[in-house]
Amino acid sequence: MTALLEVRDLVVEYPAAAARAVDGVSFDIERGETFALVGESGSGKTSLGRAILRLVAPAAGRVHFDGADVLALTGDALRQFRRRAQVVFQDPKASLDPRMRVGDIVREGIDIHALLQRPSGDLRVAHLLEEVGLSASDASRFPHEFSGGERQRIAIARALAVEPEFLVLDEAVSALDVLVRQQVLDLLAELQARRALTYLFIAHDLAVVERIATRVAVMHQGRIVECAPTHQLFSAPASPAAQALLAAIPRIPW
Repeated sequence: MTALLEVRDLVVEYPAAAARAVDGVSFDIERGETFALVGESGSGKTSLGRAILRLVAPAAGRVHFDGADVLALTGDALRQFRRRAQVVFQDPKASLDPRMRVGDIVREGIDIHALLQRPSGDLRVAHLLEEVGLSASDASRFPHEFSGGERQRIAIARALAVEPEFLVLDEAVSALDVLVRQQVLDLLAELQARRALTYLFIAHDLAVVERIATRVAVMHQGRIVECAPTHQLFSAPASPAAQALLAAIPRIPW
C-alpha cells in the first residue's frame, strides 16, 4: 500500500534562536490511519506538524502527499493541497476569530476555495455544525458564547468544511477537561470512520493517544526515537523517552 504521507529527513531550524527543532525525521502515514506523534514540550512535534503543512519552511528534507512533492507546490496545486490537508489547533479560543459569527468561521474555507454559492454554503455549514454535535442555529452566535469543548467542535467543523482527507490534530484535546476530552475523541473517531479521514495526532499525553492511535512515534530533542504499533509501545516501550511518558500517566489506586 502506498502511504498518503511520506516524510524523509525533515529538518526545521529557527536561526534566531540558534535551534534545530526537528532533526532529520522520517516516517510514513497510511490512508485511514491515526498516526500519533508524542513527546515532551519542546521535543519538536508541533514544528514537525507545521512543516508538513508548510506553515513553517523546513531547512531540509522531503514531504510527499499522495505522491506530490509538498515543498515544491505552487499556485493552484498548493491551494489544492491546503484543501486536502487541514489542521485543528490546541486552543480554539485563539484560533477562532472572536469578531466573526460561527457560520462565517465555518464557511470561510468554502468561500476561499469557491466550493459552493451562498445558499448551498449555508446548508453545508448547518450540516457541518450538526455533524460535530452542535445546532444549525449556532451559526448566528459568536465563539465567546460557547464552552471550550464546543469551540473545539467549531474548529473541527471549520477544518471539515473543505472536505479534507488529512487532518493534523495539534494537541486538539489537551486543553479540555477529562469528560469533554473523551467526547471529542469519540467525535474524531466517528468522523474518521464516516469520512475515511487520515490523522496526524500530536500530543504529549499517552493516555489520550492509547484511545485513538494506530501507531505511535515518540519524539525527543527533535528526533523520532521510537515508532511502534500502539499496543506494542504500551506493552513494551523500548526508548527511555517512551518509558518516561508512560510513567507520567496518572494511575488511580483502587
